[in-house]
Amino acid sequence: QRQFREAGGGLMQPGGSLRLSCYASGFTLDYKDIGWFRQAPGKEREGVSCISSSGGSTNYADSVKGRFTISRDNAKRTVYLQMNSLKPEDTAVYYCQRVPVCDSNFYANPLDYWGQGTQVTVSS
Repeated sequence: QRQFREAGGGLMQPGGSLRLSCYASGFTLDYKDIGWFRQAPGKEREGVSCISSSGGSTNYADSVKGRFTISRDNAKRTVYLQMNSLKPEDTAVYYCQRVPVCDSNFYANPLDYWGQGTQVTVSS
């Protein structure tokens, strides 16, 4: 079964940190650019960050630059999103997904299904 499993979300106060994990169950991450996306209630899903297959290239949404860091461990078949200095506007369900190419206009592979995501809530 080929699917992503997101984990690591939770409730955090503003200014706190969380580390999200995206595990590729049933397949490797070789040759795959991966992106993190999020969707807040009443809003469209948006791209947060992406990383190229080798980890040599990354991109971030303007809203998270300087606060979030994406990384990957292909041997562990896992992509991470370190989230620091969290803000209430970061509250959303976070998903990971393959992207055709990790550039400034990255988007999810339209042929792939979405996982369940992991809920991140930032509130005092």
